[in-house]
Amino acid sequence: MMTPALHAAVETIMREASERAILPRYQALALSDIDNKAVDDVVTIADKEAEAMLTERLSALLPEASVVGEEACFADMTVMERLKDRLCWIVDPLDGTNNFAAGKPPFGVLVALADRGEILGGWILDCLSGRFCRADAGGGAWIDGERITARTTGEEPPLAAISTLFLDPEAREKIRAHIAPHYRLVDIPRCAAEQYPRLVVGVNDISVFNRTLPWDHAAGVLFLNEAGGKAARPDGSPYRADEYERSDLIGAASPALWDAFAEIVARIG
Repeated sequence: MMTPALHAAVETIMREASERAILPRYQALALSDIDNKAVDDVVTIADKEAEAMLTERLSALLPEASVVGEEACFADMTVMERLKDRLCWIVDPLDGTNNFAAGKPPFGVLVALADRGEILGGWILDCLSGRFCRADAGGGAWIDGERITARTTGEEPPLAAISTLFLDPEAREKIRAHIAPHYRLVDIPRCAAEQYPRLVVGVNDISVFNRTLPWDHAAGVLFLNEAGGKAARPDGSPYRADEYERSDLIGAASPALWDAFAEIVARIG
């Protein structure tokens, strides 16, 4: 299934969605083009138009596959159930929407293909730079057509991008007291389409995610693991696209960095 022709077709579809639905709206949104989905979470007309385009084109590419899109799930959460029993495209039409709505980078498009929760392929487009990452299960990871192997920052202490946005005060205090002394904490980009590549190209060593919805993570987890880094649940179990009720995920530029961080997390609970 994961053929060069399929990879090329998915890339073409994603770039067209970016060029036609997203980039023309960048730094040109009217207030009426932005809606609030939740506290500190917005959706724009670009999200909706891009998802419609991606859904139509990906459905034509593989008619046997359903589409699970972020905005479709926001409208009807039962769409998520498709992940449990069938072949599915998983679509984040505009990852980093809050950045996009504020007129700043990073933001991108994420697409994955999963069969009953097992991630088969992942594609990540940075809309502004055009950087294109892809991976397929057992087939390695690639950036702009060149095979890539994950590398660490080489810094000591290692660099950790940890989001505390959705954590309660007790969890934030645990990070400050037990994790911060062993790592240099850096800002998160609020964009998985940027955060996962950072773990591969030597910008960050560790990333921690509390919410692990499939459109944010399916493509990035596969990309990082196929590049030789490691993304997994804190107990070491693999990330699956159909386990969307679970929280917490650790990504690292190398298995050794992952092991060291997971040991600290296990100690502090």
